[in-house]
Amino acid sequence: MTKMENMKDWFDQILGNMEEAVHILDCDGITVYYNRAASEMDGLNPGDVVGKHVLQVYPSLTPETSSLLQVLTTRKPILNQQQTIVSRTGKTATILYSTYPLFHDGVLAGAFDMCRDITKIKSLAERVTELQAELLGVRRVGRGKNKESDTGCQARYNFNDIVGSHESIVKLKVLGQRVAGTASPVLVLGETGVGKELLVQAIHNASPRKNKPFVAQNCAAFPATLLESILFGTVKGSFTGAEDRPGLFELADGGTLFLDEMNSMPMELQSKLLRVLQDGTLRRVGESSLRQVDTRIIACTNVEPEEAVRNKELRVDLYYRLNVVSLKIPPLRERKSDVPQLVRYFVKYYNARLGRNMTTVSEDVQRIFGEYPWPGNVRELQHAVEHAMNVAPGHSIELEHLPERLRNYRAPKPVHVSEPVYSTATCPNLPELLHNVEKKALLQAMEQCGGNVSKAANCLGIPRQTIQYKLRIHGLLDTGLAKEEPSFEKA
Repeated sequence: MTKMENMKDWFDQILGNMEEAVHILDCDGITVYYNRAASEMDGLNPGDVVGKHVLQVYPSLTPETSSLLQVLTTRKPILNQQQTIVSRTGKTATILYSTYPLFHDGVLAGAFDMCRDITKIKSLAERVTELQAELLGVRRVGRGKNKESDTGCQARYNFNDIVGSHESIVKLKVLGQRVAGTASPVLVLGETGVGKELLVQAIHNASPRKNKPFVAQNCAAFPATLLESILFGTVKGSFTGAEDRPGLFELADGGTLFLDEMNSMPMELQSKLLRVLQDGTLRRVGESSLRQVDTRIIACTNVEPEEAVRNKELRVDLYYRLNVVSLKIPPLRERKSDVPQLVRYFVKYYNARLGRNMTTVSEDVQRIFGEYPWPGNVRELQHAVEHAMNVAPGHSIELEHLPERLRNYRAPKPVHVSEPVYSTATCPNLPELLHNVEKKALLQAMEQCGGNVSKAANCLGIPRQTIQYKLRIHGLLDTGLAKEEPSFEKA
């Protein structure tokens, strides 16, 4: 008995300290548990809720609209739904919830839900949509028949703003200019910080749609239920508190919609996006009729798309539909000849923005900039220059003005494979030879770099993701050779 009482106390402490609101009913709809987060969210004391029927506590609900009562009836869970509730005190809250049945020995014993308050997030999302609409001129009234001439356009950059003369960048600009003249969807590939949105805006501004709306949305910025209404819009009554509101597809009608981190979009929304790509039609949330839109889609993922498909983060049919044209932006470490040009560009930019008169970059700084692998790509270089121009007292950027990670950087020594490359006695065929040489080079690089994966990748002249893959297939990841290291991409 004491053990059972202790376990009950433990469960009370665990549920009581959760950030999610937890509400448990018995089979008759009577509340048997109501945690602190639920109390704070609803503005009710647990004593006013426990022991009462759920409809007494939430008078705005009915047996048909209460997820807890629905689950008691159907015995099936309801997952990731949005609802606006009004408590007995009059407090209104929009929640994101999942509700589950509770069974004991196969017999229904009750139901519980877990939810979190997204009222502020929903309000912010709606305000963002409204501001987008105002900027794009969708809701203008009484401005004459020709509304296209004063339609707002948020794309600021063109191909001249893409700095670099490396062969890969020149080819990218040429291909981007060609792609801009079509209406086909585009998939932009590249690591964090390479300038994907810069390229997307340049494509839009070089296209026949340049005087039409350009709208950008990060798909990881909002919960799934909100993202659907943001992208596709809502009709009044589709859920409690919903209004007639256009989504970003409609706001970008005639123009371009850029979907960043598209692999973060839930699978069910990806199927809805596929319909828009295939026939140019969409349904607002809660609407039965179709709406026609002419919106060009440009998308990108924050992981390799093939990996996203393998991990079931991206629908394979959507991937092939988006991948009509793919543009890959090379990382900065593969075009280091562009670094001096980029540095000059950023110095000039921040001279104007910060009111400085920086004229020179010391040789030590130029050497570090040339050796450093730039895991954060162009964005990291830009921030390094901005940092230096904020702290430098004079007219020259010196080594001591750089961020600490750059000041302390030392280029690793190159790897040399000293043993004979080929021996007929030990290596009878070319695939086995290449396998053994690659494994030996990986081992030597990791040993020379003290197990630092990023340094070893730079030493071998390959991306960090590639060396991790090769370490994995050679069985070297689980040997303790690779050490944990900070990720600059997430910093």
